[in-house]
Amino acid sequence: MMQESSTMNPPANMDLPISMDPPASDAETKPETLEEVKEEEGPMFHCNLFDAEMVHKIAQEFLTGLASACVDNTTGGIFKSPASVALDVRREMVDYLVQRSESFVAESVVFEGDPIIEAPTDAFDIISNFIDDFAHSKRNFFSRVSGWILSDRREDRIDDFVQEMDLNGFWLIGRRESVALTLLRNVDVKNTYHCSMKFRSEEELEHHLPSCSFRVVNCENEGCNAIFVAGHVEQHDTACPFKMLPCEQKCPDSIMRRDMDRHCITVCSMKLVNCPFYPVGCLSTVPQCYIADHRSENLQSHLVCILKLVHKEASLEALKKRTEVLMEEAPRGKLAAARDARALTFAIKDLEVKLGPLEEVKPSVEEENSTTNNAESCASMLADSPKTDDDIAASDANVKRDKSIAKDENDTKDENDTKDENDTKDENDTEKQPESIYTELNKIGTSPNRAEEGMEIPKSPKKHNVSGSGH
Repeated sequence: MMQESSTMNPPANMDLPISMDPPASDAETKPETLEEVKEEEGPMFHCNLFDAEMVHKIAQEFLTGLASACVDNTTGGIFKSPASVALDVRREMVDYLVQRSESFVAESVVFEGDPIIEAPTDAFDIISNFIDDFAHSKRNFFSRVSGWILSDRREDRIDDFVQEMDLNGFWLIGRRESVALTLLRNVDVKNTYHCSMKFRSEEELEHHLPSCSFRVVNCENEGCNAIFVAGHVEQHDTACPFKMLPCEQKCPDSIMRRDMDRHCITVCSMKLVNCPFYPVGCLSTVPQCYIADHRSENLQSHLVCILKLVHKEASLEALKKRTEVLMEEAPRGKLAAARDARALTFAIKDLEVKLGPLEEVKPSVEEENSTTNNAESCASMLADSPKTDDDIAASDANVKRDKSIAKDENDTKDENDTKDENDTKDENDTEKQPESIYTELNKIGTSPNRAEEGMEIPKSPKKHNVSGSGH
């Protein structure tokens, strides 16, 4: 009985069962809906702007990668051609690229500290590597072997198949760009080529679009139809062929970038040109617009250059003296108006005939004294030196020279007898000399080669006749 009572009666300290209901409170908690959770977690409106130029560039690589995979996969096959496997290979290629792009961030973290593996950072290079990896994975045994031997033929087959797919519209550019945009957003972690901004309301998004750096803009330069994203304005501006720029040679004109080189070497007023008197010896190069100033500032030197050709045997001092006389005798402005060597030659032609033959400038008194002193010092040195066999031989030579001088004096006396007969003829020949000289100068033109060749100016007729009679 005791056992039954013990089993029937529960122990006094047994705990009461715990209720599963939540504790009652004044404010009841309501479950949150899915929309409310999303609204609190993050924004709902995304900016979908991107760099269309980069997307198009990536899409163009798809055809080359697909052609490479198809050609390498069917190399050596008898019953397969690249076109027969293109559809299946394209499907595999898209799946592979999307999968690789989605796992790119994780792969970058894994290989971030590896010094051997250098991962590219540009989105285009990253996707190009994905395409190359896929094409390499589709190679069969024959393609690996023939790739070493027939590499040129392989490239030709790939190019031909790319053109075939493009002409047949096998993979349209719009669909390729859609895939390229997906890949770009997955790998462009630095937001270099797409905008990743998110907004809580549509009004905020609309306010952002006009200032987004990926909005499409047109080039403002007249004649340029380029379209690019706003972030590339400066980059395009530095290379736009239609941009107006100041002349590189500092002339007052503004020229299009594409016409700058042609302008600088043709019609630019600051183009460096040779002096018009280059054929007669002026080697200056001056801007084209300063030619007139150069001619007026260097008139005397240009006259000297011309007189050098007329009087080849004259000294520089004599030429300068004649130049001063010509500038004084010539009408005011006549010489300065000459534009080239030919015009200046004709301008001084009559004056040269009027002035007659060129007179040598006598040395100054100081020069004569210095020459005399030098001669006396040399004579004293020779007198003080001891006599040698050479000195004796030189003395004999002096004796012979004295005899020769005496003979020449006798010949000169005979020449004086015929001098009166030749004077009239010499004067006529002297008057005709400038005519012949200026006729030759007229043939110089503007050719530098003719100036370098020089001119043969006949010697004075008077000297010619005297020497002829002496012989």
